[in-house]
Amino acid sequence: MAKKPRIVIIGAGMAGLTAANKLYTSSNDLFELFVVEGGTRIGGRINTSEFYGDRVEMGATWIHGIKGSPIHQIAQQINALQGSDKPWECMDGLLDEPKTIAEGGFELNGSMIEPISTLFKNLMDFAQGNEASKWCSMSRRLGNKSIGSFLRKGLDVYWDSCKDREELKGYGKWSRELLEEAIFAMYENTQRTYTSAGDLFSLDYEAESEYRMFPGEEITIGNGYSSIIEYLASVLPRDVIQLDRKVAKIEWDRCDSRPVKIHFLDGSFVLADHVIVTVSLGVLKAGICNDSGLFSPPLPSFKTDAISRLGYGVVNKLFLRLNGNRKPEELPSLQMVFHRSDSELRHKKIPWWMRRTATLSPIYNNASVFLSWFAGKEALELERLSNEEIINAVTTTVSSLLSEPHNEIMSDSNSNGFEVSFVDVLKSKWGSDPLFLGSYSYVAVGSCGADFDTMAEPLPTDVYHHHPLQILFAGEATHRTHYSTTHGAYFSGIREANRLLQHYHCVGV
Repeated sequence: MAKKPRIVIIGAGMAGLTAANKLYTSSNDLFELFVVEGGTRIGGRINTSEFYGDRVEMGATWIHGIKGSPIHQIAQQINALQGSDKPWECMDGLLDEPKTIAEGGFELNGSMIEPISTLFKNLMDFAQGNEASKWCSMSRRLGNKSIGSFLRKGLDVYWDSCKDREELKGYGKWSRELLEEAIFAMYENTQRTYTSAGDLFSLDYEAESEYRMFPGEEITIGNGYSSIIEYLASVLPRDVIQLDRKVAKIEWDRCDSRPVKIHFLDGSFVLADHVIVTVSLGVLKAGICNDSGLFSPPLPSFKTDAISRLGYGVVNKLFLRLNGNRKPEELPSLQMVFHRSDSELRHKKIPWWMRRTATLSPIYNNASVFLSWFAGKEALELERLSNEEIINAVTTTVSSLLSEPHNEIMSDSNSNGFEVSFVDVLKSKWGSDPLFLGSYSYVAVGSCGADFDTMAEPLPTDVYHHHPLQILFAGEATHRTHYSTTHGAYFSGIREANRLLQHYHCVGV
């Protein structure tokens, strides 16, 4: 009897399990299938956890648009959206309007916030290809390489159009321009968490319009994002998924009936006809930089160049438990407006990494667990800090913002005002986790959308090779228009499974 083609999928995240699910359910037992996962759980950058009885997401959080999303379709199919037996991190249309507080204790009203909010939204709408934006005619003249430079030029144009305004009063040492810039920076900091670009000046302007969102609202999953992963894995036989199998090296194009040899850190190996690599872009970047290298022979230059050019950033989530001396409803959802880290007007005890986050919100109305998002250098700093250091910094920051307004430079201690404290934290650590080395991809200045297509090309490139499709690539960083998302990873897993099904002339592709 002829041997079955052996397919090994590296990584049990969304892309890997989607590919495995598709191959197993569509091939009528044609393949010998394995999923090898370096960690001790399935899910990859999807990781539903629990914090003081609340279900929270350490990684992927949102279904980005419900119309057309395969993730939403699965969640509906398995009744995961609202079927929670406990409170969960919802934050989708259920929270009260946030209070926007500027450093010094100044609550900002709509007349101060709305012009800058509208400006930022219009600029991003145009950058993302919305031709209806009223900035359309002006924006073509700006000439941009990065989203960061485009946004700042747009702010300058706004200021030029608003000259000779009356002096701002009632906001202490804040001038109108300083306050508007700080509000603008708050929106920039939020945008950084959307894209994972630690600095928006590294985010390519031209490629931004290629990114696609599904229409409809963005929602979270009541039963947790991991319920999607568990569903995908549930159809697979028990021995298909192998946990705690860390890959050391992938040998390919060998003169053997099974041309790929996967070596594991424990010294074992497995031979395969085809390997679907679904590791993160961060792991691929590290794998082409190490002296030993992840691949032998090394990947061709067209592939390594794309890996090097594309951006890959860190986004971390920080959950904090409110001290029982405050009722949850007493602490509002906050948008935080800070002086720059080098400003003489800054509160000296608010650390630089807190100044680069934009929000602190309960995970649902009147929850005692609050959430902040961090990107870039401050996300990595968060990983390094102890829980005590984090609690002290956030407590100082929030108490300062919610205290009575100060008309002078902030002192090192709060005046009589609102005191708040937190008692415990839970944080993600995607940057330092060797299985991920970051969160998700973006188009960096110097790269382009075509690099995602290059990422997706299988090896060897010779279509007439006697052992074709030895190494295939899947994952969010291989999808040109839906990169950085779970549905992008899903689509990539379907794509590579279909590639193999078509190769073997399977029905039902």
